[in-house]
Amino acid sequence: QIVLVESGGGSVQAGGSLRLRCAASGYRYSAYVMAWFRQAPGKGREGLAAIEADDSPRYDGSVEGRFIISKERSKDDKENILFLQMNDLTPEDTAIYYCAADLRGGAWVRRDFEYWGQGTQVTVNS
Repeated sequence: QIVLVESGGGSVQAGGSLRLRCAASGYRYSAYVMAWFRQAPGKGREGLAAIEADDSPRYDGSVEGRFIISKERSKDDKENILFLQMNDLTPEDTAIYYCAADLRGGAWVRRDFEYWGQGTQVTVNS
């Protein structure tokens, strides 16, 4: 079981930046896919970016060039830490942002993840 805890959401003015953080614990090994999704009010959940088990980044075309995904290992070697650097934010980026993880190959291609965090709210004001 992987437990995911997001942080770093908040309110920001249009054109600003935020960095989201997700701490993943509960699985002994570090090589598994992790991703960021978001869900805006009245819309479905949208996949934004992922880092594969081999550390290859993947982006949805809607955010490529504005959002940057990265991952590191905690100093105690017990957690994966996933980041999402979001730049040039617009009100359309307002949503709840979720971290996700999966031990299976192809999860990002399918947009199908087993483990989810509780989400963190991002609000972009015009």
